[in-house]
Amino acid sequence: MKQPTKAIICAAGLGTRFLPQTKAMPKEMLPIIDKPVIQLIVEQAVAAGVTDIIIVTGSTKRAIEDHFDRSDELEKELRERGKNDKADQIEAIADLANFVYVRQKGTPKGNARPILNAQHLINDDEPFFVFFADDFFRSDVAWPLQLKAAYNKTGKSVISLIEVDKKDADKYGMAIIGDKVSDRLFKLSGLVEKPGEANTPSTFASVGSYLLTPDIIPIIAQEKVGKGGEITLADSINELATQDLVYGCFIDGVWHDTGDQLKYLQAVVDVGLESDEYGADFKKYLKKRLR
Repeated sequence: MKQPTKAIICAAGLGTRFLPQTKAMPKEMLPIIDKPVIQLIVEQAVAAGVTDIIIVTGSTKRAIEDHFDRSDELEKELRERGKNDKADQIEAIADLANFVYVRQKGTPKGNARPILNAQHLINDDEPFFVFFADDFFRSDVAWPLQLKAAYNKTGKSVISLIEVDKKDADKYGMAIIGDKVSDRLFKLSGLVEKPGEANTPSTFASVGSYLLTPDIIPIIAQEKVGKGGEITLADSINELATQDLVYGCFIDGVWHDTGDQLKYLQAVVDVGLESDEYGADFKKYLKKRLR
């Protein structure tokens, strides 16, 4: 079975919630301690065998390209100062994968548009990952590897799921669950966008990680406009589910959304507390501060 080696990262959003910070710096470059969010996603994708990272960007995203490029001057200066470990770290970022940048264009807009912009880079027979550039999982096993394991078991498109309180069902696309394949893998009949507590079909929500088979591309290419006047992955996945099997994988890990200020702060604190280097001291500080 063809294995996924390409990942599309959707990174064209304006990041208006973080203005004025994001006026000059893309929201995807917001740091989780010392790494930008998008690097965390790239590293986990590479752990799942991805060799080609396709980043669909907007006009204000040059900093992303610079981050994943070599910086000879910086590396040279670090080595001259005896900071070879830092120089090696900077050099390794550029060697994580082959990076391709595509400018997002076309209307109607929506979170399925980046796939159309990048479709010429995807072969007709190959599955591919899709990630949103502002959310990630902390997990012992890289979450793209978990999606890949589900794909290898089923041979079909797989989307990532988290469990949420029913009262939060107005914030997510909620999954219509079918037959249970294993403890964390389910057949999926579709998604209901933000149905609310009373109408949600389950407690499982779809979040921004997908391993898709190429048969979804012709569906997206129809550019059917949904709610809000946009073309969405949820609508395309729902249509795919009427034609073929689609699966949902309940990811073993902690999901973080860095798309708003509070959730971003929570992600930084959680990652800081997990650090072997400064987690213990940080915990002491937080205890003292909260007292």
